[in-house]
Amino acid sequence: MSVVYDAGVLVAAERGDREVWADHRIRLEIGAVPVTTAPVIAQVSRSPRQAQLRRFLRGCEVLAFTPDDAHDVGALLAKAHTSDVVDAHVVHMAETLRASVLTADVDDLSLLAGYASADVPIIRL
Repeated sequence: MSVVYDAGVLVAAERGDREVWADHRIRLEIGAVPVTTAPVIAQVSRSPRQAQLRRFLRGCEVLAFTPDDAHDVGALLAKAHTSDVVDAHVVHMAETLRASVLTADVDDLSLLAGYASADVPIIRL
């Protein structure tokens, strides 16, 4: 199954978390390219000196935030009565790809996933 990385995964990778790097490497070795989103990268990218982050992202597919996504994300936020656009975009992309979300923010992502049209498994980092 595909996985969408939330910001916590990228932060852990930047900090050199061995478990995150090992899990990422296994995914790549079996051909399961992980996905993240451009807004998630924007949340964690602060400097061109974040070499670990940039190296980690070379193994990921990065999805844009399109105008069509904007409408779907807005509708999801309305249903969930919440306002975190980045989290909602992650859930929306996981729903679209029929993927799981790997996150450190299980509560917020689970809330949003509960309002998705399809099952979106949320996995704790």
